Amino acid sequence: MGRAAAAAMIQGLVLLWAAVLGGATPTSPRLRLSFSELQARHGLRTFRLERTCCYDTLLVDEERGRLFVGAENHVASLNLDNISRRAKKLAWPAPVDWREECNWAGKDIGTECMNFVKLLHSYNRTHLLACGTGAFHPTCAFIEVGHRLEEPVLRLDLRRQEDGKGRSPYDPSHRAASVLVGEELYSGVAADLMGRDFTIFRSLGRRPSLRTEPHDSRWLNEPKFIKVFWIPENENPDDDKIYFFFRELAVEASPALGHQSVSRVGQICRNDVGGQRSLVNKWTTFLKARLVCSVPGMEGDTHFDQLQDLFLLASRDRWTPLLYAVFTTSSDIFQGSAVCVYSMNDVRRAFLGPFAHKEGPLHQWVAYQGRVPYPRPGMCPSKTFGTFSSTKDFPDDVIQFARNHPLMYNSVLPMGGRPLFLQVGAGYTFTQIAADHVVAADGHYDVLFIGTDVGTVLKVISVPKGGVPNAEGLLLEELQVFEDSSAVTSMQISSKRHQLYVASRSGVAQIPLHRCAAHGRACAECCLARDPYCAWDGATCTRFQSSSKRRFRRQDVRNGDPSALCSGDTSHPVLLEQKVFGVEGGSVFLECEPRSLQAHLDWTFQRAGEQASTQVPATERAERTRAGLLLRGLRRRDAGLYLCTAVEQGFSQPMRRLALHVLSVAQAERLARTEDAAPGAPPPGPKLWYRDFLQLVEPGGGGSNSLRMCRPPPAPQTPPESPPELPRRKGRNRRTHAQEPPRAERGPRSAAHW
Repeated sequence: MGRAAAAAMIQGLVLLWAAVLGGATPTSPRLRLSFSELQARHGLRTFRLERTCCYDTLLVDEERGRLFVGAENHVASLNLDNISRRAKKLAWPAPVDWREECNWAGKDIGTECMNFVKLLHSYNRTHLLACGTGAFHPTCAFIEVGHRLEEPVLRLDLRRQEDGKGRSPYDPSHRAASVLVGEELYSGVAADLMGRDFTIFRSLGRRPSLRTEPHDSRWLNEPKFIKVFWIPENENPDDDKIYFFFRELAVEASPALGHQSVSRVGQICRNDVGGQRSLVNKWTTFLKARLVCSVPGMEGDTHFDQLQDLFLLASRDRWTPLLYAVFTTSSDIFQGSAVCVYSMNDVRRAFLGPFAHKEGPLHQWVAYQGRVPYPRPGMCPSKTFGTFSSTKDFPDDVIQFARNHPLMYNSVLPMGGRPLFLQVGAGYTFTQIAADHVVAADGHYDVLFIGTDVGTVLKVISVPKGGVPNAEGLLLEELQVFEDSSAVTSMQISSKRHQLYVASRSGVAQIPLHRCAAHGRACAECCLARDPYCAWDGATCTRFQSSSKRRFRRQDVRNGDPSALCSGDTSHPVLLEQKVFGVEGGSVFLECEPRSLQAHLDWTFQRAGEQASTQVPATERAERTRAGLLLRGLRRRDAGLYLCTAVEQGFSQPMRRLALHVLSVAQAERLARTEDAAPGAPPPGPKLWYRDFLQLVEPGGGGSNSLRMCRPPPAPQTPPESPPELPRRKGRNRRTHAQEPPRAERGPRSAAHW
């Protein structure tokens, strides 16, 4: 296929993406909270070290009540309940001669020639295993942490430092994935200085080290390792497998598409000890399959092929946990991220399917149709599937087949056949994920916390849709946990303490899993939030306890319908009438912003002296915005009572009652002169709200008369010589004519006076 054909194919893909996802719009959260709001009212706590960056590694230790953090030249031990107090830090820099050697090799001594801690594991009751880049000299050490909760220990064991090659990357920009099982470390990492020898490596322990076949693109082709998990198959420990999740360049891809990146899941048997005559000190049970996350379309699927992170969530069946994974696209055409969910049964089924096979360089990849040797490659030596006691007993044809056929033909598809949650064109991409299983009044729900590359965390719940296994993700909250918007690089969750720990290049943040009080002060608001952590207790929106016997706790996560649950609730806050002033011919902005971003505003108007209310239409003079109602070209008959109501999922809730008074320009001027002429009048200042009127209505700034919204100030010490219904103005409004909201689409005129 020539360049012209390849270009045509790429153009076709662009058109396909536009057809499938072009109309997609990013989902808005119901609640969006800024960094300052979270810090002031919702328990956000932060931690950072002076002149230190890159908090890449988090380890939650529930028994000790500590959060261990790996960063540049440091390991920190933080309190799980409050990371801002009782923090201990351990300096672990690279030796000076290693830093100088790193600098001589052309690396930046200030940003690369440091010891970036990439790996932290609990090794035993008293020590951690830590590994870092060591200024391009990977190194590992054991850190004493003790086991007493009241006196945390953090001390480097200088007698037990080891070579970190094959455990930690050389380059701080590279990721490493590992799991410690017993005393053995299974890691996926680049094992050389140039970052070209990628390997899945077993080290430590008493058995000999094993690795993948080096420099064989059929095994690993420039992989980026994401996560590693030990997942038992059954009660027999001989059948235990280690699963590696990574992305790599696809050897099976069409050459016309160039280097195509795909996501993979790889498996090895824990009791693999290598071959006897072939694959000596190499894995004999290594297999890999493609991990697909795509949106089905009429003309083909749209793939999210860049695996970013994965979380293993335990289920009722301990052998079949759920795998929640976040993906992004490798396309330069559009920006998108997705969450896909996988069952371990589907992963195992792919490894029991046909092997991928290719006869020669000009042939296509097909399912292998020949004879598969016994025992089947990929099976662990155990009594479950045969009489082989060791991989060294495997016949030569089994070893040779495993060497030449590491790739499976069938892919692993997500549950439901499509992503659980999708964001396209949202201005950010997903980077990390953590999950929690929550028991609610109407069922069990998985709550997902998704980190992004702009320092935010999305809270998403998985809600059943139709029959099992179909579900959909609902975006509840968007939380700005890092003030500098740095990308989320690591996340850990403590279900026991109901806390989420988030790391970035700039620091570590801690945030509670729920903010029930933020959902509102009414039963309907609490119910519409659909947060499985929260329920209405008759007075407030509070933490839901499944063991509680209080029958009046109200919660509807599945549907979020307050009509039945809150029909008799009388807890709505009393709306006080607020006065708003405008000037004839100018503009006024009636502020009313709903707590929920998924609600829309409904405005009604009641003219002074009348009983009936009418709907305020969207016209060129009355423009609805997200934050309120903008009225232009004010007339005297626009004066009256305006009621703002938030409508969400068919449920209405009054938000504000605003009484608009429209003054003439002459009246405003007369009032200003009256105040200036009053005996003992105070000097010009904030109290002279009439002067503010004149400054706002004079032609010039912006080309038209305008006044946004004047809030009434407290009653003055000495009553002014002005009508009693016109209070003094507290201060100049912060909104200006130049900051007017954008004009909305004009709707039909449904009221005569508009």
